[in-house]
Amino acid sequence: MIRFDNVSKRYATGHEGLSNTSFAIEEGQMAFLTGHSGAGKSTLLRLIGCLERPTRGQVWVNDRNLNKLSNSQIPYHRRDVGMIFQDHRLLHDRTVFDNVALPLVVAGASPNEIKRRVNAALDKVGLLHKERSMPLTLSGGEQQRVGIARAVVSKPKVLLADEPTGNLDPELSKEIMELFMEFNRVGVTLLIATHDIALILSMSQRIIKLDKGRIVADGWARK
Repeated sequence: MIRFDNVSKRYATGHEGLSNTSFAIEEGQMAFLTGHSGAGKSTLLRLIGCLERPTRGQVWVNDRNLNKLSNSQIPYHRRDVGMIFQDHRLLHDRTVFDNVALPLVVAGASPNEIKRRVNAALDKVGLLHKERSMPLTLSGGEQQRVGIARAVVSKPKVLLADEPTGNLDPELSKEIMELFMEFNRVGVTLLIATHDIALILSMSQRIIKLDKGRIVADGWARK
């Protein structure tokens, strides 16, 4: 489902975000990325989403070699990969419904299909009653849920999350992780970058630890 073969990413500044990184995540698996700030977590996620290209090595997602994708093919790849960001990246001049609908509008879905799938996504994250609200009227936890609904409305095979609970209190963080577990139970492959070690240790999932762009540990947590 996701495979990195000796992947390195060096930026124009000379900083190496990843260095000879190799790992694989099977279809339907849930895994966490940990490591200090600057360890390479965001770089790794951005390579999967084709927001960055590797300097060396091969990245495979859904049996697709991302190195061989043309720029015109990248939007189609991203329909299979949902991305969730710590800062939500919502459009503040549009309603919750319109924010979640955006990927479907871009993909050319019909109005009836958009309404059905947006309502289903918002219902899944418990925010159907907020569909006409503006993002700035929502709490931080609610805004994160809108971001999750937008990421899953296209029914992606892979879901990536970059510090999704970084600005939330422990109770809200637990609720967000339980939501991710629900998506995983229906077969979505998840890769989540987080600093919240205590939370992920309680979930008995695979943990991949990065340090200075290299994988230094890879195994399963035990409750």
